[in-house]
Amino acid sequence: MKTKIFKAAAIFLLLGGFQFISAQNDLAPIPIKLPKAMFVGTPTNLAISNLEKPLGKPRPPFMAPKGVKNIALGKPVTSSDMYPIIGDLKFITDGKAEAEEGYFVELGPMKQWVILDLQKPANIYAIVVWHYHKQPRVYYDVIVQIADDAKFTKNVRTLFNNDNDNSSGMGTGKDKNYVETAEGKLIDAKGQSARFVRLFSKGNNGDDLNHYIEVEVYGK
Repeated sequence: MKTKIFKAAAIFLLLGGFQFISAQNDLAPIPIKLPKAMFVGTPTNLAISNLEKPLGKPRPPFMAPKGVKNIALGKPVTSSDMYPIIGDLKFITDGKAEAEEGYFVELGPMKQWVILDLQKPANIYAIVVWHYHKQPRVYYDVIVQIADDAKFTKNVRTLFNNDNDNSSGMGTGKDKNYVETAEGKLIDAKGQSARFVRLFSKGNNGDDLNHYIEVEVYGK
């Protein structure tokens, strides 16, 4: 009896190992094309609370199922500020994350949001956002959510929230403030299904305005 149990356990472990190897072989780095870096290093003298420490090296590849791509490319964008001060909302999903003039959108002051319509439900593995990386900046109350409907009333999930005092009224977040770089901010979506992506911000350490260069959504 003990021998049968031992053999069954061994087979179970062996099959589990094969499944693990198979799962690993089905993964690949998501194909992020990074823009040119506009400044070297990350400043450490910013007087901002709850600030994420610089990694000090390139971000490691983010693994996701093979075939994942930027499904936000060319998709429609709406905003709380439909008439940006600078730029056009379509810049946010045009596939260009460069920091030079002519690539970014400037929205009005204080809390603003943008919503990306993926046009059909998809499994989302990662979201990468570039607010503005020509200079080292920290954007406040960055909140990223996904949902099944454009009004964000159905199956709303918050993937990132660094509003640590609930000043934006969207709930208290536990994520850290971070300095914008050419790598963008990568947010793990864990393969959850959604059609709409909403991003909030509430000014930055330089002024009260809000900016977006690009938002990429990696899914399938």
